[in-house]
Amino acid sequence: MRYLFLSIIIIPAADIGILLFSGKTIGVLPTLFFILLTGVLGVYLAKKEGLQTIRKAREQLRYGQIPGESVLDGVCILIGATLLITPGFITDILGFLMLFPPTRKRFKRLIKNSFRKWIYKGNIKIIK
Repeated sequence: MRYLFLSIIIIPAADIGILLFSGKTIGVLPTLFFILLTGVLGVYLAKKEGLQTIRKAREQLRYGQIPGESVLDGVCILIGATLLITPGFITDILGFLMLFPPTRKRFKRLIKNSFRKWIYKGNIKIIK
């Protein structure tokens, strides 16, 4: 939780600094254009990856499987899309990394490990 709290403070502050620097370096209009471009691209990728994940989950359910990996993919896609909608270069980079399947695997592993730790510590109860 400490890391989450720190990242909520540090990342937006760094993004604001980078946006100000970018505005001074390349100009305000190119910076705004880049922010809008990454937002539109992010929405497109999130929709594409999200629909693919939903299809995969439906297929797994059709065969009687629990769609655990698809749920993790969906969580990563949701977080990635949210980061891409948020203006800033750091959040855009993180958002794109969470949307692309090869790099998404690392985030899924991180989420799984976090859930395991929370369950082990008793922060999450499993009810059968």
